Amino acid sequence: MATAMEMAIEKIDEVKSKLGRTLGTPMRLRDLIRQVRAARTMAEERAVVDRESANIRENFRDDDSPWKCRNIAKLLYIHMLGYPAHFGQMECMKLVAQPRFTDKRIGYLGAMLLLDERSEVHLLVTNSLKNDLGGSTQFVTGLALCTLGSICSAEMCRDLSNEVERLVKSSNTYLKKKAVLCAFRIIRKVPDLLEVFIPCTRALLNEKNHGVLIAAITLVTEMCERSPDVLDHFKRLVPNLVRILKNLLMSGYSPEHDVTGISDPFLQVKILRLLRILGKDDAKATEEMNDILAQVATNTETAKNVGNAILYETVLTIMEIRSESGLRVLAVNILGRFLLNPDKNIRYVALNTLLKTVSVDYQAVQRHRTTVVDCLKDPDVSIRKRAMELCFALINQTNIANMTKEILIFLETADPEFKSDCASKMYIATERYSPSSDWHLDTMITVLRLAGNYVPDEVVSCMIQLISSHTELQHYAAIALFRASTADAQNAQPLLQVAFWTIGEFGDLLLVPRDDESSRIDEMDVVKLFEQVLPSTLTGLQTKCYAVTALTKLATRFGSTLDQISALIKIHQAHIHLELQQRSVEFAHLLSQPQKAAYLERMPVITHNSLHGSAAAVGAGGITSNDSGNLLDDSSPTATKAPVNDAMHDLLGLMGDVGGAAPPPAISPVGGLGGIDDLLGGLDVGAAHNAARDASVGAGFDFLEGFGSASTHAFTRGSMALNTAGIEGQIFVENGWNGDSCLLKLVVSNNNPVKVTEFAAQVAVTKAFAIELKTASSSTIPANGEATITQQMAVKRLTDGGQLRMRIRATYELNGQARTIDGDCSTFHGL
Repeated sequence: MATAMEMAIEKIDEVKSKLGRTLGTPMRLRDLIRQVRAARTMAEERAVVDRESANIRENFRDDDSPWKCRNIAKLLYIHMLGYPAHFGQMECMKLVAQPRFTDKRIGYLGAMLLLDERSEVHLLVTNSLKNDLGGSTQFVTGLALCTLGSICSAEMCRDLSNEVERLVKSSNTYLKKKAVLCAFRIIRKVPDLLEVFIPCTRALLNEKNHGVLIAAITLVTEMCERSPDVLDHFKRLVPNLVRILKNLLMSGYSPEHDVTGISDPFLQVKILRLLRILGKDDAKATEEMNDILAQVATNTETAKNVGNAILYETVLTIMEIRSESGLRVLAVNILGRFLLNPDKNIRYVALNTLLKTVSVDYQAVQRHRTTVVDCLKDPDVSIRKRAMELCFALINQTNIANMTKEILIFLETADPEFKSDCASKMYIATERYSPSSDWHLDTMITVLRLAGNYVPDEVVSCMIQLISSHTELQHYAAIALFRASTADAQNAQPLLQVAFWTIGEFGDLLLVPRDDESSRIDEMDVVKLFEQVLPSTLTGLQTKCYAVTALTKLATRFGSTLDQISALIKIHQAHIHLELQQRSVEFAHLLSQPQKAAYLERMPVITHNSLHGSAAAVGAGGITSNDSGNLLDDSSPTATKAPVNDAMHDLLGLMGDVGGAAPPPAISPVGGLGGIDDLLGGLDVGAAHNAARDASVGAGFDFLEGFGSASTHAFTRGSMALNTAGIEGQIFVENGWNGDSCLLKLVVSNNNPVKVTEFAAQVAVTKAFAIELKTASSSTIPANGEATITQQMAVKRLTDGGQLRMRIRATYELNGQARTIDGDCSTFHGL
């Protein structure tokens, strides 16, 4: 019955609509909306819109039509649907020129939606706005202010800024509020007009009207962010803002602006945001606002979300200004309470803010470590991600063991997108804070096993570098990795890659039992592992390349299993992948050579052992005088602005002169591949020799290029000079020797989770050279290797002969603590 009645009503409306159009009355907006919604397909909708657009065009031709407002309203609806409506721009201008308020309202609304700065009609609006801004009706003037703030161009702002400035001084609070917000839009569009509004803005902070006051604070905030001079000017208003905020806290129930028992929370948030800008790096302004911030932090209700919003802004303000330590602890405790809130959005905000706060007050955040660790179990993926990042930021020397246990539990069940990042961060943390090398290795083996195939290549590289550079670790590493790879031979390809490299290099140590070993490992046990992994279709190409190379080296370390090793190497001589096929063929031929033992000896020690291996930059202040002190107690600094003289002391104790210093380890033509010119009648292995040489500097792989890390190319030009405590510095040759001078560039990055400040480098060279440090690009290095700083060095040869050797000492501050690190460099690629 009801359905029949509704259908009858719709039929009557349809008849009335058709009758109205027949008599010259256009369709009403509600009828157009009903027809559009009734369309079943896009084609039907376009047909309705096109038909009505044609009717509107026809109606626009009649200048005396009383239905222009209705037609513009329908045209705006058509515009919002995404159909062209630009043909109504001039009609909007005609309505704006009408004296009636209803016409102006539709006209200005149409202008805000249909006009843009590129439209020629846009210029016609300026005159209408100027007239209405000076009109006698406040509602018409308000329309003009809203329209100007919405569609103002740069030219329009310059033409009408004085009119807006006059209305800002008006006694009418309705117009004053709209004028202040329009001034805000004008300044954002044309910052040069900021000076026009400075004189009239200061008085606005004494307004009693809520709307004017909140608009004024918004305007002052924008002005302070735009200009440092204006910021200094408004710092004198901090007491006024403190007084306003205090009145809001002390005032009782205000029904007009009260939200769940909190007085005017929107105004409180605006004031706190402005105080944050005014108090940054200003001790006096900070002192004036410390008390009120403490009152807000302690007296604001946390039962409702409104109170949490105010507390969040308070925490941000406390952390941004130079607040007292007790106030910072109070702010961090507020975030700690947020972590216990059942609302996941509040927990996410707390974790995100704590992550930014770690660098400000590390110890205060450390007190909430247990709560942060609990967030690793949160069902929300974004909260788990932020909690993981914060956990790594909180790891230090004392809690590394406990934090590692929690993170490994998280890693075991973590989503795949977490495992790669977690494995990388775990290596950085264990490298920096591990109590021993054995513990470091055991922990990373567990990480490789739990993260599985999601471990990035950089971690594999760093694991290999760790084992290569720690002689005391190699025996234990070979046994531990063999056990781990035997237990999980297919599900963790990166683990197999590290294990195969280690077994290939130190297979002879694998056969020697340790004191705590209950069972021996013989050659057949090792070969069985390769027999299980190599033929498997689950084994990746990269892992097979590691395995073939490791087997080749084992042929010189094992004695009773040479036939099995040779057979395993040859099984891929017809493999579809060219690289693996070539390795199998070349290695099989290599094993038939009488000098194979010399070719397959152990690689030189890989000294570079930091996860972030890409070239990065150095610190700011160079040494400006000769009184910089002794670099390493037994060396004299030559890194002065002025060239040094011949009386320089011998640096670094280099046996009298640098010419007698032993060069760093390198692969010799006999010990490496340099002596092999052609294994298979024309195959050039010079590239393999270069790869081996580069690997000794910065790569983490065996003597064949290409199957290890994507970052090995990063070390072909740079020479590692610093690599301690997360600080990496490399020296790049910018210009080779030009006569007796050359130009070098020192590049330093910071792999710590917090930024490094006050970074300065001192450089010393041997007495045959003089060096001058140029001004560095910065003294602050961002965290996590996000950016680098650079510093150029001009080197001049004072006497003939001798090799350039350099020692570097860097000083910096990390978490407020001064630190010093040292490094040296004797090989400069390209010099």
